[in-house]
Amino acid sequence: MNENDPCYAAYVQILREELVPAMGCTEPIAIAYAAAKARQVLGALPERMEVAVSGNIIKNVKSVVVPNTRGMKGIEAAAAAGAARGDADAELEVLARLTAEDAAAVGAYLERTPITVRHADTPHIFDIDLTAYAGEDSAAVRITDYHTNIVSIRRNGETLLEKEQDAGGEESLTDRSCMSVEKIVDFADSVSPEDVREILMRQIAYNMAIAEEGLRGRYGANIGRTLLHGHENDLGYQLRAWAAAGSDARMNGCELPVIINSGSGNQGITTSVPVIVFARERGASEEELLRALTVSNLVTIHLKTGIGRLSAYCGAVSAGAGAASGIAYLQGGRFETIAHVIVNTVAVTSGIVCDGAKASCAAKIAAAVDAGLLGLAMVRDGNEFYGGDGIVKKGVENTIAIVGRLARNGMLETDREIIRLMLE
Repeated sequence: MNENDPCYAAYVQILREELVPAMGCTEPIAIAYAAAKARQVLGALPERMEVAVSGNIIKNVKSVVVPNTRGMKGIEAAAAAGAARGDADAELEVLARLTAEDAAAVGAYLERTPITVRHADTPHIFDIDLTAYAGEDSAAVRITDYHTNIVSIRRNGETLLEKEQDAGGEESLTDRSCMSVEKIVDFADSVSPEDVREILMRQIAYNMAIAEEGLRGRYGANIGRTLLHGHENDLGYQLRAWAAAGSDARMNGCELPVIINSGSGNQGITTSVPVIVFARERGASEEELLRALTVSNLVTIHLKTGIGRLSAYCGAVSAGAGAASGIAYLQGGRFETIAHVIVNTVAVTSGIVCDGAKASCAAKIAAAVDAGLLGLAMVRDGNEFYGGDGIVKKGVENTIAIVGRLARNGMLETDREIIRLMLE
């Protein structure tokens, strides 16, 4: 693929769009962003707020720590942090610069400020509709489909911004129709490293820093530390442990940012950290690592495009397949090898459900990376799953399409039941 190919520019832009920094789990951060924007529009500190959210937002905010809030969890805490001290212009790093003094102020603000939360009746899987009030004034901000996609801003009933919406759509993002595993590998082989260096070097720095912190500290259920204990010299354990440790830290209050993938920090960590650890262990060059991360990130994005941002289908599965694809690339594997790795991986772990962001995400990440490594080992030994084996279809693109249907359509009722169980 040469630089004049329209897909070349599209792939670079897709990486720019998807690999962006975020501090904390992205769903509570999106609520904080909406609240900070509402305060900015209101021109005053809100005296009360009303937040209507889709079920998947409830699921992914309920049990995760909002960063820089002294361990507070939940929609009310995220909204209070954004309104009281958030920087709307920083988008997904809206809470990144909060100090200890700010955290104390957020707690005091939450105690005195009425915040009403309700489950919205909406066709959008991702939907946050937040209204802030101060005296006689009001400001409403709505975000749908992905974390920074503000589709509506109103002040005192006057419309300041209104964008067309298509339930479940992401029309403002770069067209993904040119994506395929074969073209992703071709792009990784031919891309000028300078076109992706800044994007990917930031991913390396951010995501390895939080993984290191997860192994150094004690966060959540300490999945990364548990995996590594007694297996410090086993590369397979290292790959799982480092990825899990990043999630340990991120889900449980670590105040370091990550580079996300497809709207998720856990997916960004899972997609990148095992590839980086493998490359360093094997002495790969910087250019080899950049090309491998290009593969791992784009494979994850390709899988997630058909699934959607939020689903009952655990996003770590796609990221584990992406990570294994990047490792296969580092070992010299190209399209056929990587295609088989993806099919093998999703054949094993496509049943993992997403029951929201919380400490156990780290264990699911470890399982997803393990499945990816198994899928890669199968290919090395000449083994693979074939079309007709369960949901596997002949051809990697057909299998990816089937996984998307399973997650987006087949698991809709599963998602609703998970949300009902969590609301109980």
